Amino acid sequence: MLDLKSFFTDPFWLNKALVHKSYCNEHPGTSSNERLEFLGDSVLSLVISERLFVLFPQAPEGELTTRRSLLVQTGSLYEKAKLLKLNNLLQLSRGEEDTGGRSNIGLLANTFEAILGAMFMDGGLDACRKYLTRVFPDSELLADLQLKDPKSLLQEKSQAAGFGTPLYKLVSSDGPDHARNFVIEAIIDNKPAGTGNGSSKQKAETQAASSALDNLFPD
Repeated sequence: MLDLKSFFTDPFWLNKALVHKSYCNEHPGTSSNERLEFLGDSVLSLVISERLFVLFPQAPEGELTTRRSLLVQTGSLYEKAKLLKLNNLLQLSRGEEDTGGRSNIGLLANTFEAILGAMFMDGGLDACRKYLTRVFPDSELLADLQLKDPKSLLQEKSQAAGFGTPLYKLVSSDGPDHARNFVIEAIIDNKPAGTGNGSSKQKAETQAASSALDNLFPD
């Protein structure tokens, strides 16, 4: 496991990235990691885009976009956050703790982005590049990915199976305008097939489609 502290010169930024908004409700005067999450989302997109641009010099824009989307979708960031043990480091309220906040997919993905935002503020883009090269090695970026985006692939498989076109239902949305979290459900054959979280409806729908593919079409 990576030592997160080794990527920071000032521990203030790392500590700030680990403060969930629920913790602030019980500890007046503290501030959450939501602004850092907003920043980290852009840093992640930039660095991964740059690396894909270099690694695939002949790839068209559409392929690069799809590869980036698959790499940085909510489910992927959640898995990276678990590997980094961010769930153990988070500062949560008692209520959030009791309701399973440390295993919440969207919450952990957002924390991963907040870490990046904090790293950018502490050490700039070079620090983020070094970190993301360790977390997302070239071998993962070069992998033979399913280049159809999850929503297109789910629609194709759903229609082939006679279930019709998937629908996407907004279950909930919360958080301030700059750090919204959307929960969306993929509906197939009038039944819930998968759920996704994300900082935009598009990201949440993509994650819901990935979840539905895993549930209904695991092959």
